Amino acid sequence: MYKELLWIFSQLPDHYIVLDTETTGLPDENGLPDIVTLGITVVSNREIAESVEFKTRPQKRISEEAQSIHGITDEQAAKYDSFESQWNQIVDYLKDQLIVIHNASFDWPILLDHVLRYELAMPEIQGVFCSQKAATPWAQAMNLPCSHCGPSLDTLTKALGAEDFRGKSGGSHGAEIDSRQTTQVVERMRRSGDAD
Repeated sequence: MYKELLWIFSQLPDHYIVLDTETTGLPDENGLPDIVTLGITVVSNREIAESVEFKTRPQKRISEEAQSIHGITDEQAAKYDSFESQWNQIVDYLKDQLIVIHNASFDWPILLDHVLRYELAMPEIQGVFCSQKAATPWAQAMNLPCSHCGPSLDTLTKALGAEDFRGKSGGSHGAEIDSRQTTQVVERMRRSGDAD
């Protein structure tokens, strides 16, 4: 129903990447949070080709709320490699790609903040597509719950009957698993928009 509101998903290329982060918390008076894990799922011919997760050592402490979401403690994160030491590997996935993010207004500024902070070079990309914003008109028409950002990944997973990777892992958030979950949702929405 309302497949015309999913038209934008049918315009996505067959090859793209999906990015997600888990962080030390939310933006506050001290600025943007630090990345603790960064997950990337590579989509090729509309199928998951690869998923990877980079665990990066934050400079800021992990808030209790953030720890309750992703389960990573300060002690665990202190053993991770630095963000800048892994940047060249991350760039290999980003360059020349369309980057899909569920809630791009959160994740993308944090990634750019790290690039600026560590004086790194950002590769050329095709652009950033926010699957949450793109799904909002359809979700609202379907009377699905939406925050000010749009429908959550869990809401869309359930509404679309997509495979629930997060549920299978005990319900905890993780950058890699959430990037895979976003891919499932995006491709379900693409197929719904394509359907006659």
